[in-house]
Amino acid sequence: MSEFTVPARVSGEQDGADSLDFLVVRAADELYGLPGASVREVMRWRAPTPVPGAPPVLPGIISQRGVVLPVVDLRLALGLPGAPPERSARLVIIQHEAGDLALFVDAVIDLVPLAAAARAQPPAALDPARARMLAAVARYADHPLALLNLAALIAAVQEGL
Repeated sequence: MSEFTVPARVSGEQDGADSLDFLVVRAADELYGLPGASVREVMRWRAPTPVPGAPPVLPGIISQRGVVLPVVDLRLALGLPGAPPERSARLVIIQHEAGDLALFVDAVIDLVPLAAAARAQPPAALDPARARMLAAVARYADHPLALLNLAALIAAVQEGL
């Protein structure tokens, strides 16, 4: 497992109205940013209740505060190899217009503001199936940070990837 240190400022970060908050999470050895406005809660990992016939990307459902949510394994949704949960594993409760869900991530790293100038288009060389789930790319502590497009991620899961 890789260790990531929290930088004093994010590369390219500027104060201003065009800055958006992103929750930095780890899936395998890669960093991803979730739009902070869509994150409702971060909770410790707990095993979901399996649903018969569900694809591997949906390991089950959980009930959180009286709401039943599907659990989506972010590793599998992004085409990364699956792994059992570690001590740092978390469920990130996402509230989005396309649907609410719990994202299973390997770790939650930080909540950082990113100015529009710090965000760039994903590289054209990426696999198209994976690239459609990215809104932009940035840098975090000298590591690449892929900013997720939650609507595209939810649509891909609903389509069965």
